[in-house]
Amino acid sequence: MHLAALCPCQCRILEETRAGRALPGWDRLPRRVRDLHWPPLAVVPGGVALRAMCSGKLQTALLVAGYFVYLLVGAAVFQALERTAEKQEKMAAAQMKEAFLQNFTQLTVAEMEQFMKNLIEAIQNGVYPVGNESQFEESNWDFSNSFFFAGTVVSTIGYGTLHPKTVGGQIFCVFFALFGIPLNIVFLHRVGKMLSLLCKKLGKFLYEKGMRKKKIKFLTLLFFLATGILVFLCLPSVFFQITEGWSYSEGIYFAFITLSTIGFGDYVVGKQSDRKYFSYYRVLVAIWIIFGLAWIALLFNLLTTVLEDTEKIIVKDLQQIGKVSKDSVGSQQRRCWPVQFIPEEELLPPRAGGDAQKMKSLTAGSEHTKNEKKVFSNSNTISLTC
Repeated sequence: MHLAALCPCQCRILEETRAGRALPGWDRLPRRVRDLHWPPLAVVPGGVALRAMCSGKLQTALLVAGYFVYLLVGAAVFQALERTAEKQEKMAAAQMKEAFLQNFTQLTVAEMEQFMKNLIEAIQNGVYPVGNESQFEESNWDFSNSFFFAGTVVSTIGYGTLHPKTVGGQIFCVFFALFGIPLNIVFLHRVGKMLSLLCKKLGKFLYEKGMRKKKIKFLTLLFFLATGILVFLCLPSVFFQITEGWSYSEGIYFAFITLSTIGFGDYVVGKQSDRKYFSYYRVLVAIWIIFGLAWIALLFNLLTTVLEDTEKIIVKDLQQIGKVSKDSVGSQQRRCWPVQFIPEEELLPPRAGGDAQKMKSLTAGSEHTKNEKKVFSNSNTISLTC
């Protein structure tokens, strides 16, 4: 059957249903048309779920792309705004060091104190006047360091060892964090959903194998904890031990302090002047931080849920204990009362009391029937004598 043979209403139903928007009337279309255009997306079981899954993947891809583009743009802007000012500070620090080495035997106490103040200020600004001039030429605001700084801003870690010093860089940092922090929260929420979806798939697989729900819950939780600790804490600590020269415990300490967004700043990657780092080392660390934040956020939510459930159980147990103790105290107080003040129904057992009442009612009923019989017999004798 050609589509021209259909009325406009039927054509609209066919077009909408094929596009995935189910309209009433599909079953009333001619059978040849339905067979020709079968299966429509809106009629297939799970078709709507398929469309939702595709749109969810598209949203995730757009969110990931937008997030990293935002970080890349922020890194480029920070590099452009701060690199020139950093060069001037490094030149001033190099001149200060050279002047000190030439005249350190003739410096007064006031000049020595001024030199110490200038040195501390240079270190606080991220300029370390150690080594030769080639080390001064290495910038703290190259693209790798700028990307790392942008990641620490939106993740609210804030080590404090690197910060913008120009007016333009500080103002841009305010607006970059203003929009970047909400974007980071949305991104971490989406990544957390993906991680929880993996755990749900594992639980479904174990359920199909015939495991019990409690065992499945325990195994998925164990898998989540073990995998996260291995990927985001243990293996990165080995990497930092090799690259930074830290001990393994220091690597674990840095990893947790960073992923929990505490960020003391006592340990920071890529800041040792006597070590050679490969290019984009801090970019790789920034990516590890981003995905590690999603895992540790889920871990904190899980621990919060466990603590809340434990609190509810403890409160419920305390309420039951208080109720039982209150009843026991009341019963003990009744035992201490004199017998004449205790009601009779409490002295008798419940069944015995019930049986006594039944016996009283039965005896009362039998006496009532006896009286009726006597009255009936008396009336008969009176009638006979008459």
